[in-house]
Amino acid sequence: MKFKTFIQIYYSHRLAKASLLKKFYLNLTLPFIYLLNKFYYPKKMLNKFYYPKIKNLDHFSINHEYLFHKDLNYLFQYFNSDKGDFYINQYQKPAKRESKLIPGHSYNHFYDKYFKKKKLQYLNKLEYLNILELGSFRGNAAAALFFYFKNAQIWCGDIFPDLFTYKSKRIKNFLIDTSSELELKNKIINKDENFDFIIEDAGHYLKDQIISLFILFRKLKPKGIFIVEELDFPDVRKDMNLENEKPTLKEILNLIKKNKDFDSKYINNNDKKYFIDNLKEINIFKGRFNEIVFIEKK
Repeated sequence: MKFKTFIQIYYSHRLAKASLLKKFYLNLTLPFIYLLNKFYYPKKMLNKFYYPKIKNLDHFSINHEYLFHKDLNYLFQYFNSDKGDFYINQYQKPAKRESKLIPGHSYNHFYDKYFKKKKLQYLNKLEYLNILELGSFRGNAAAALFFYFKNAQIWCGDIFPDLFTYKSKRIKNFLIDTSSELELKNKIINKDENFDFIIEDAGHYLKDQIISLFILFRKLKPKGIFIVEELDFPDVRKDMNLENEKPTLKEILNLIKKNKDFDSKYINNNDKKYFIDNLKEINIFKGRFNEIVFIEKK
């Protein structure tokens, strides 16, 4: 983890609110706090065993073939993704990280419904299934999907790619800021790949959710599925919608489900028309804490 990444993840909010004296103290001590945490960071704990920071899943899978036959919740928990029922808190600073399991989002029950069908479709095909995950963080969900979809190519975008702890010939990790329309276009829209699944699990801010869906919906293959996690964040969390803007993505999707018109300064007419013309179905579900939406393309 780079020093800049460490500061942005764990201290950016504290620095923004701190007094001048507190800022001086933090700026003085943060290099030492970073070095302490870096001592803990190079090793990653999985199932009470420590492995090197960057795990090569192509090599790891040779002696862990059984993981290809496990269900999604098992894999999410094994690789410590908060998408499953339980996980070890990966958002604590490394020096303070505990090994006890805590409740996760329990999105696995909904993912299983949509993923299982696609997995069966591709089971006997020679072609690869393409998955784009935005907001990959440490790559825990990507590692789970590596084993769940044996023939998947997985693109993992994040604003902090140096946090990613896995590598494979089937995984590509890249830097992207999903709040930037220019980056979405240059790094995804203008590339050749189209996707069976796009998972938006990045900043969860109102603007980010809206532009990611309406810009990237074109990159879904026919019958592809766009997934937005923590759909309700801009509705229930002030820090995800500082100006209390309306409509949120959740409100937009509910209007579409009722065949009602909507307007947003973040959506141009071409993207709006393309989305409406190519939309098949919208399904919103409540996980253990928050909401997730699965949007199917015709």
